[in-house]
Amino acid sequence: MNKIYPSAAAALEGVVQDDQLLAVGGFGLCGIPEALIDALQASGKQNLTVISNNAGVDGFGLGKLLSTRQIKKMISSYVGENKEFERQYLAGELQLEFTPQGTLAEKLRAGGAGIPAFFTKTGVGTIVADGKELREFDGQTYVMERSLTPDVSLVKAYVADKSGNLQFRRTARNFNPNVAMAGKITIVEVEKIVETGEIDPDQVHLPGIFVHRIVLNATPEKRIEQRTVRKSA
Repeated sequence: MNKIYPSAAAALEGVVQDDQLLAVGGFGLCGIPEALIDALQASGKQNLTVISNNAGVDGFGLGKLLSTRQIKKMISSYVGENKEFERQYLAGELQLEFTPQGTLAEKLRAGGAGIPAFFTKTGVGTIVADGKELREFDGQTYVMERSLTPDVSLVKAYVADKSGNLQFRRTARNFNPNVAMAGKITIVEVEKIVETGEIDPDQVHLPGIFVHRIVLNATPEKRIEQRTVRKSA
């Protein structure tokens, strides 16, 4: 089975539709699938619900999809770097499901592992627990969280072999493995593609069973979210 597609647009074709639930890897702007986000914007798909720790920044990453009003709802942990996000949310134009960061990671991991729900202490006694089942274990109260299984996951990795086995690079790994595992269809953007067998099995961070489509983006921009430098003497 050939998993390699000639472009990001080709990799999305026939998979991404209106009204879908999508998950997008990355943390801030680190490890985001830039080319796939651009292709998703160009596709014009509408009314998307997007699971992502962040919502990009104005004019980059998922911020591009907010500017074109393609996202109707975000399931996120931190969204404080995007003024257009703030404007849409406060104006009632964008739905938001705030989720604690660790809970969001576990909701995706559990979804990929076939676990429909789990209990956590995080959020008990706050609005996070409103409307959710509470249960007591060993004298402690826990809230039940449902796992997430997006229709499509968009992921960034460093290297893939032709079977879809992945290597991530340092902090760019972040949410990407969990996002990849959770997706019913997972599309991965990589900087290098090698022959099957070239990645040492001990260095495979995610097996190819979770990967359905691969696209090469050898020169991503890798923009820095907040560039801070030391003042010269």
